[in-house]
Amino acid sequence: MKLKIAVYLFLMLAFCAFSFHDTRLFEKPAGWPAPTYNFTNNPLNSEKILLGRALFYDPILSRDNTISCASCHSQYNSFTHVDHDLSHGIDDRIGKRNSPVLLNLAWQKSFMWDGAVNHLDVQALAPIHNKLEMDEDISNVVKKLNASELYRGLFYSAFGDSAVTGEKTLKAISQFMLTLVSANSKYDKVMNRELEFSSQEANGYKLFQENCASCHTEPLFTNNEFRSNSLAIDTTLNDYGRVVVSGLPKDSFLFKVPTLRNIEFSFPYMHDGRYKTLSEVINHYTGRDLGTSNTSLELSEQIILSSKQKVDLLAFLLTLTDKEFLFNSDFSFPREILLSN
Repeated sequence: MKLKIAVYLFLMLAFCAFSFHDTRLFEKPAGWPAPTYNFTNNPLNSEKILLGRALFYDPILSRDNTISCASCHSQYNSFTHVDHDLSHGIDDRIGKRNSPVLLNLAWQKSFMWDGAVNHLDVQALAPIHNKLEMDEDISNVVKKLNASELYRGLFYSAFGDSAVTGEKTLKAISQFMLTLVSANSKYDKVMNRELEFSSQEANGYKLFQENCASCHTEPLFTNNEFRSNSLAIDTTLNDYGRVVVSGLPKDSFLFKVPTLRNIEFSFPYMHDGRYKTLSEVINHYTGRDLGTSNTSLELSEQIILSSKQKVDLLAFLLTLTDKEFLFNSDFSFPREILLSN
């Protein structure tokens, strides 16, 4: 009987070790809203995060082992790409859209430009299965991972079981992405009364609040909703936005409002990457009537800014750069794991 009790206690302690949610691994910044992600269904621990980080950077997720998540989501560019307008995938195939940045994902209730994915734990399935991106099947990913001594060890450390499953794989990737919190820009330090805006930045902040904040809502700098900003449709891509997902005509040309955090480093801009500079983006929104039939209500009134005001607004946008996030070694390529394989 004593032996049975000892074994039971050992198993319970082992289970707790692998399921305990370490709150130190994810801290809500002061003044931010509560995350929408339910951590009780996927409690964070450092081993799962490390596994997810390895998977994020490993091209083993693609059909021919050439494309990783990081291929289109570079840390130094706020986890997007900057070398071309549209994402590139396997066999040099060109995708339909510019890849969105990956940050502050715990506060998002839908993913992709059109909101086609509604939970972070299954988000990675979209690029894995997409013919233009990784062109792979999760069942084959599982086979490849189960055949890897490295990954069997990582899964054992993370889950207490070396058997790889699709659910474990996806949850590990989402664990890593949940840690991608950007909240230490100059803007944040000003809000925390550690620094002060320059007069130019302060004027730009005022202009931002008057003209931009209804969609790019603080502190996340997105309202996580879908809007039309009067972009002319690209006749090559013929991308009609959220309507393809919802089937509702009112959702034609609606795309998810992107965060402006680290906007300095996440060019090119818009869902199709048509603008290379922030000045082009500001010029799109100012000095002309955007009130077309499908334009969202927030842009129904014309925005008029002088050249100086545009420069001030740009100066404020640059305060949203979080270099600690962009160069955080905890988010970088796990050289010690993948290069030792």
